[in-house]
Amino acid sequence: MKRLLPVVAGLSLLAPAVAAAHPHIFAEARLEVVAGEGGTVTELRNVWRFDEMFSASVVMDFDTNSNLQLDADELAEIGRTVLESLEEFSYYTSITEDGKAIKVAKPDTIHVDYKDGQLLMFFTLKPAENMPLKGKLTFGVYDPTMYASMDFVSDDDLVTVGDEFTACRTTVVRPDPDEVLAENQASLTEAFFNDPMGTDMSKLFATRLEVTC
Repeated sequence: MKRLLPVVAGLSLLAPAVAAAHPHIFAEARLEVVAGEGGTVTELRNVWRFDEMFSASVVMDFDTNSNLQLDADELAEIGRTVLESLEEFSYYTSITEDGKAIKVAKPDTIHVDYKDGQLLMFFTLKPAENMPLKGKLTFGVYDPTMYASMDFVSDDDLVTVGDEFTACRTTVVRPDPDEVLAENQASLTEAFFNDPMGTDMSKLFATRLEVTC
């Protein structure tokens, strides 16, 4: 159980008893939204690259043979742990269709690698229901507890894939924190800062891709 704490607790799954509304883990993210020939969203391809400090803690706890590396079986164990644990959090993925939240299906696997001192995760998600390219669609990746910061460094890290998107307008939205705070003062109470997930307000601060078709 001790070996699971960096990944599970680090990814907000065993958060501290008193949650802090600021990140302790940092990851650079990339999201590709893919459309198929039928004019529907078929999958979302995710890549996460974690900061060196968190990555080092994972090496310490999952390096079962103490060779200061993450071997294939150790990487696979991390992937299995995250696959099961992040299901409750929809794998930090937010999808809406004309304002309606769309759930994601559990992926088959989460691939994990370790390069240049950083932990990487690769996995593909599919909408749990048919999602045609129609109306206003939004896609984003964020930790609802704010324990982990999922950062899209460039707008080019939030993209659409497929000719079906040609007739759609895509926009990367990066909310201004000051504007979010000003517009939601009544909702951002002490309860939010103690338990941001309980209020579901953290999504207001998250970068997202808006697709209008």
